[in-house]
Amino acid sequence: MIAYQDLKRVTSQHLEQIQDAVREVVDSGRYLQGQAVERFETHYAGYIGTRHCISCANGLDALTLILRAYKEMGVLRDGDEVIVPANTYIASLLSITENLLKPILVEPSLLTYEIDDEKIEEAITERTRAVMIVHLYGRNSFTPKIAEICQKHRLKLIEDNAQAHGCEFEGRRTGSLGDAAAHSFYPGKNLGALGDAGAVTTDDAELASIVRALGNYGSSEKYIFPYKGKNSRMDEIQAAVLDVKLKYLDEDNRERRKIADFYLKNIVNPTVHNPLPSQEDNVWHIFPVLCEHRNKLQEHLRLHGVGTMIHYPVPPHRQECCQELAKLRLPITEKIHREEISIPVYPCLDRQEYTYIVERINEFEP
Repeated sequence: MIAYQDLKRVTSQHLEQIQDAVREVVDSGRYLQGQAVERFETHYAGYIGTRHCISCANGLDALTLILRAYKEMGVLRDGDEVIVPANTYIASLLSITENLLKPILVEPSLLTYEIDDEKIEEAITERTRAVMIVHLYGRNSFTPKIAEICQKHRLKLIEDNAQAHGCEFEGRRTGSLGDAAAHSFYPGKNLGALGDAGAVTTDDAELASIVRALGNYGSSEKYIFPYKGKNSRMDEIQAAVLDVKLKYLDEDNRERRKIADFYLKNIVNPTVHNPLPSQEDNVWHIFPVLCEHRNKLQEHLRLHGVGTMIHYPVPPHRQECCQELAKLRLPITEKIHREEISIPVYPCLDRQEYTYIVERINEFEP
């Protein structure tokens, strides 16, 4: 069986270094807010290309803390609107509604599956205050046009970089292209912890300071609380693990691109539609294909020992928790969610395995 994702296999590449890093934390006696977290924040800020990195408990908290900090700064108020891609993962929307803001869903391009920058401006109203772009599947979604729109309308540009660690646009990494960015280090991500973890990156010193306080109960210094915050801190063990894995992120992404390139060149089944090759760097967190007979294709691959996933079976506006969005007509989003299936693309897959996957896809008949 070729697993959709084999985290044990991926982690075992650097097992000795990870074990040494964890042992060092255990021996230190400091398990929160210590040197490992400080070291990772410094290294990750340098890697992304921002002045500040603030670690937190997970990617959803990272998004939520950014928006909450902007509320504390007076940039956002209850009821303000945040534009967001309609086909994103639910966390993007939850961060908005958690802050009593209104998500405005914009359709993606069917060529890239990323937010369509031609449709953003028509969604802007007098209550719009921010645009949240999501680098979905590992592909950059930033465009100069989006930046121009945000500048023209004085909107904050927030990046959801949960799926695109190491992705670049014109020599700059995603996570440094907007006003602030949220990162998830969920174990299955390109840069994954051994549990939940997340971070915020930004060049805005005021925002960084408020985000850090909000994630530590609202505390600016010990037992002093200028804000009503929450407990959202990365622990020392996760920071130590991430610091080891960060050294190999670019190498792992090259492996992902090699496998994806093989898929793009060799999947020729007319019922299976490959994503458009990216003109910029794509780190292929997910390799998504569209197939009108998705369920049959998934079952065919399962019977032949190939694991797959669907990203995602139900779009946000059709989720029970988002009933206020249920009347929206979003045909492109619905097509993607109806037809998308993801195939294995993680580092450690060998050529025999991804060749086998291609052969099984090419032989599929609905």
